[in-house]
Amino acid sequence: MEKKVILLTGASGALGKQIAAYFIAAGHRLILQYNTHAVVNDSEAVFAVKCDLTDIAAIRTMVRQGTERFGKIDVLINNAGISRSSVSWKTTDEDWLDTININLNAPFFLTREVLPLMRAQKSGRIINITSVVAQTGFAGTAAYAASKAGLIGLTKTLSKEVAGLEITVNAVALGYFNTGMIDDVPSDVQEKLLETIPMHKLGDPATLAKTIDFLLSDEAGFITGQTINLNGGLYS
Repeated sequence: MEKKVILLTGASGALGKQIAAYFIAAGHRLILQYNTHAVVNDSEAVFAVKCDLTDIAAIRTMVRQGTERFGKIDVLINNAGISRSSVSWKTTDEDWLDTININLNAPFFLTREVLPLMRAQKSGRIINITSVVAQTGFAGTAAYAASKAGLIGLTKTLSKEVAGLEITVNAVALGYFNTGMIDDVPSDVQEKLLETIPMHKLGDPATLAKTIDFLLSDEAGFITGQTINLNGGLYS
């Protein structure tokens, strides 16, 4: 596959680090967004950018700087996400707004910035990382589930808007993986979650990276507007 310029958000998170490592090893050039925890990499193929994804101007600046560094952006992976768990009537204004801003608003604003670049070159790939919770619901995750469900709707709409320009837009819906948000789940709850997964195991980030890699390929050029479920049979 031709080497791409990939903009990856949430690059300092557990899943983000492994996605980044996979594509760096494959020889692609990466723009890695982080906010609180810095991404350290001295490779000429990596441009790490501190960017608050709740700041539209900062998003615009990051895209401009990344384009100036590498000349183009071929791929956008909207991976950054947060979850503030609370039943709906106890969810604070701040938790709701923060979750929607990071999980749904930021992917929209990032997409709005990169699409003119992709439209000009008549090619591109946009991958939105969503969740099985968007499809099934889960008590205590009103803001998270709503934001991730919105991302699926955004994916379907965007895919139709750019389908004639060789730009694909797809979502990957994650079940429970062995790193990332699961680290905040108590061990006894994790055991109960495993019982609900038909394969009785947690997902591995390598599966996610390989799935994204395929969606970036020329062979996947006819796949768009889809939600690919990686969940061990939890929901299909």
